[in-house]
Amino acid sequence: MWLADGWSDYRLVDASSGEKLEYWGKYLLRRPEPQAVWSDRQIKDLWNSSDAKYFRSSSGGGKWKFYTKLPQRWQITYKGLTFNIKPMGFKHTGLFPEQAVNWDWFGDIIKNAKKPVKVLNLFAYTGGATVAALSAGAEVVHVDASKGMVTWAKENVVSSGLGDAPVRYIVDDVKKFVAREARRGHRYDAIIMDPPSYGRGPGGEVWKIEDELYPLICDCMKIMADEPLFFLLNSYTTGLGISVIRNVLELSLVKRFGGRAEADEIGLSMEYKKGMALPCGISGRWQR
Repeated sequence: MWLADGWSDYRLVDASSGEKLEYWGKYLLRRPEPQAVWSDRQIKDLWNSSDAKYFRSSSGGGKWKFYTKLPQRWQITYKGLTFNIKPMGFKHTGLFPEQAVNWDWFGDIIKNAKKPVKVLNLFAYTGGATVAALSAGAEVVHVDASKGMVTWAKENVVSSGLGDAPVRYIVDDVKKFVAREARRGHRYDAIIMDPPSYGRGPGGEVWKIEDELYPLICDCMKIMADEPLFFLLNSYTTGLGISVIRNVLELSLVKRFGGRAEADEIGLSMEYKKGMALPCGISGRWQR
C-alpha cells in the first residue's frame, strides 16, 4: 500500500464499525467508512467528542450534525499547499487526503523533468492534484463537469499562493473535451484522471466507469506527447481491483509508449491502530 504519511494538519485518528474519526486541522470529524468492517474502539471518549458527525439516511444520502459551531470553511496545509475545507453533502470535505502520496510521486517527476511540463487533470474536482502539479512547476489544464468544484479549485490555487501560475480551468464533459483536444492537435506531457464510478456531464452525458474507462484512456493517448512523462489513474470503484487497473495501463500506455505500469492501494495510517492502515482506493501509475 502507498501511504500518505506526510500530513501534519490532517490525522486519521481511528476507523471502526463503519466509521472513521479524523482531525481536519483542529476540528474532529466523524464520517461513514464502509471499509472499516472491524469493531474495535479503544478510545470511546474521543469518538464521542467529535465536533461534527455525518449520519446516513435510510432513504439515501444523509446530513451532518454539528456539536461545535464550525466555521463555514477552514484551511489545512500539506507541504506548503493550502486547501479550503468544508463539510459537504454526502459526507465529503472537499479533499481526499490519501491522494497526497500521488502528489509527492508526480511532483518529483515534474521537478526532475528538466523541461516545461504540461499536465491535463481530468475529473479534477477541487484541484488537489492541480495545486500539487502547479507547485512542482507544471502548466495545468483543469477539467471538471461541475462549475462549483472548478470554483473551489480556483480558491485552492489562490490560497496556495499560485494565483499567477499557468492554469486553465474548463467546465466540460471530460470525454467531449478530450475529443476536441485531439482534433485541435493539442498535446500533454502527463495526464491525471480521477473518474467517478457513475456520473453525468453538464449536458446529461452518462458516465459508467466499467464501460467508459478503457476507451477514454485510449482517447487520452491521442493527446499525449511523443515522449510523455506519466499517467495517473485513481479509482474508488469497489469492483475494480489492483490487477484490473494495472492491466488497463499495461494494455494501453505500456503497449503504446513502453515504460512501466504499477498499481496498488493508497491509504492512511490509523493513529490508534499502530502498524495498520485504512485502504482508500486504488491508484495506477504509468511512467516512461
